[in-house]
Amino acid sequence: MDGMEPIAQASASELKMSLVTPIRAAIRIRRKIRNLKKSHQQLDLSGRNSAEGSRSSLLRRQFSTDSRVGYHSPKFFNFDTPSLDQVALSNLKRKKKRKKSRPVLYPGNGRKYLPVEHKSKAKRCLILFFGIVCFQILNAIENLDDNVLKYELDGLEKTMQREVFGQKIAIDKITDLLKDYLATHWHNKPLVISMNGPSGVGKSHMGRILAKHFRSVAESDDFVLQYYVMHNCPSDSNIGTCETDLSKMISDMVTRAELEEKIPIFIFDEMELMPPSLLDMLHGYFQLNQDNEYLNAIYILISNIGGNEVTKYYLQNVSSDVLNVPQELHDIIQSSLRQHHNLWDVAEIVPFILLEKSHIANCFLDELLREGFYPDNSNIENLAGQLKYYTIRDKQYSITGCKQVVSKVNHLHPYT
Repeated sequence: MDGMEPIAQASASELKMSLVTPIRAAIRIRRKIRNLKKSHQQLDLSGRNSAEGSRSSLLRRQFSTDSRVGYHSPKFFNFDTPSLDQVALSNLKRKKKRKKSRPVLYPGNGRKYLPVEHKSKAKRCLILFFGIVCFQILNAIENLDDNVLKYELDGLEKTMQREVFGQKIAIDKITDLLKDYLATHWHNKPLVISMNGPSGVGKSHMGRILAKHFRSVAESDDFVLQYYVMHNCPSDSNIGTCETDLSKMISDMVTRAELEEKIPIFIFDEMELMPPSLLDMLHGYFQLNQDNEYLNAIYILISNIGGNEVTKYYLQNVSSDVLNVPQELHDIIQSSLRQHHNLWDVAEIVPFILLEKSHIANCFLDELLREGFYPDNSNIENLAGQLKYYTIRDKQYSITGCKQVVSKVNHLHPYT
């Protein structure tokens, strides 16, 4: 019986060990699950390394515990499925790995060639086309400048400003019209300029300046015609003969100018005295439906038509700035011209305004210098005071303009 006791004790101890080992394993598994849950709650994308460190520490503790008790558990043991954050991190890591590509290595003894670019022929043609267009535009601009310089319009403008007093608006407008028209030789209509205003304000003097300038530029009288109605076609002459002679002169000048590629200038003074039949004939040259040579011409019409209306309007608006009302003067003069004849419908109206007393003094000074007199200021003031003036608001405007200046100077003694 004594021999049976050790056997019974050994079997009891073995039974006890077989019961304790599964319980310990279950306790370890439960602790492991609890620790893993805590680590999953603390998991973050930025803190992935810390979560991995905690996981590795748990696995080390589990392995050490199993080794102590003699239970060999697997190295990776987890009942939970991987979370979405872990999946995203693993995918991101794979993508980064995929982006890395191996460098292309060329043989040491080989030549490196770049890909051949096939140039389009259409692109070359387009560049050539743009070059031709730019060259043509530049050439046209240079031709325009050369054509204007040929007529020396800057010198003409300075001459008008020096010799025609008190008509700055008229000078600027005439200069602009001539520059625009003379910039090229080919036109679709002739240029018609009508100078209108009271007597003695410088219209006829302006016509003489234009005729003298264009004669000197052309170096010939063949392309400038000055036509005075009272001289070339007086009231007692045959109107039919006047029409024939004038038509022949215009045709001959236009033909010669076309052969030499020049623009003729026709200056008609005293238009208010021209007979209606002659006005009808002249109006025919202003039309568009005619030969090309008749379209390249400049007609300057000088008359006193509308002068009374300009005087009345100017005296009524003497307080206002005349520079701001040129359109009103233009409409007033054009209304008066249409009542006379319809040829002025195609004309550019250039109003000439009244002259002040200071302008009359300049006229006397210029005439005295021409005649060789000493320009004495007291003598000039005395001569200017002999004329009649409109006096409005401390301003004096000459009634006859500079019309009587020449006769007053001619009556002076040569030695006074």
